[in-house]
Amino acid sequence: MSPKTHNPLMTNAKDYVMIVFGIAMYAIGFCGFILPHGVVIGGLTGVGTLVYFASGGFIPVAVTQYACNLLLLGMAYKIVGRTFVLRTIFGATVSALAIGVFESIFMQLDKPLIADISMSVILGAIFCGFGVGTAFIHNGSTGGTDIIAAMVSKVSNVSIGRTMIIVDMLIVATSIVLPYDGTFTERIQARVPVIVYGWVATFIISYVTDMLINTNRQAKQFIIFSKHWEEIATRINQEAHRGVTVLDGEGWYTKHSVKILMVWCRKIESVTICRIIKSIDPDAFITQTNANGVYGKGFDTMRVKMKK
Repeated sequence: MSPKTHNPLMTNAKDYVMIVFGIAMYAIGFCGFILPHGVVIGGLTGVGTLVYFASGGFIPVAVTQYACNLLLLGMAYKIVGRTFVLRTIFGATVSALAIGVFESIFMQLDKPLIADISMSVILGAIFCGFGVGTAFIHNGSTGGTDIIAAMVSKVSNVSIGRTMIIVDMLIVATSIVLPYDGTFTERIQARVPVIVYGWVATFIISYVTDMLINTNRQAKQFIIFSKHWEEIATRINQEAHRGVTVLDGEGWYTKHSVKILMVWCRKIESVTICRIIKSIDPDAFITQTNANGVYGKGFDTMRVKMKK
């Protein structure tokens, strides 16, 4: 039987379909549940929201978002490289189109889909997080503050995550200067709660995105020290159907040779591994850690695009 061959065309097609799906989820979450309540979130979507409300709805969010993306990509071309720019242009274009379409639909409604702002913002942020996470899993990027963070990381020691948090929080806080009919005190009282909602939504989006990415790749790694290592290894092979690697070690205090078992398994299989070990040797010394990104037979396939 001939070995299974990799079809890069099908892989790329699937990736692009899932990127479009993820971006559509993001657009629905933002336009359907967050924008109608006048909440500004982080990223260039937030910048577009600021311009939208500052212009009285004359300039759509999608127009400002896409223009800023192209401007930043032009500035970042020499810093982050051609591959990053080309990959981001696709995501930014689809994102602008999706937000433009759903914005025209949801903002024409007489009232928001969910009247309660708290529930609406939380639900919208969850949608956005799932959308961004889906796009990232399939090698997609929607641009935005990712571009700024990528540029900063190239020229300084500031981490990408820290840069994105700072920029996003500043974008949300800027909504306090949006036009408002009333005194300065009334402006503060009206805008501060909305800013807090924006910060909450931004952190929920980030959290859900990270959870989706990490859950998709999460596995467990066991390191086991036991006198009954042979029986444990055999039972893990037979009952958990997982491979076991046996390493030679030496206890520095006792100067005795020991056998060390290393096992990788899915998260849901970790309980089975623990039960096997406990049934054989309750005194076994075990470490269990998360392993994000275990690739190969029995686990995930690396989703990276090979250079031609």
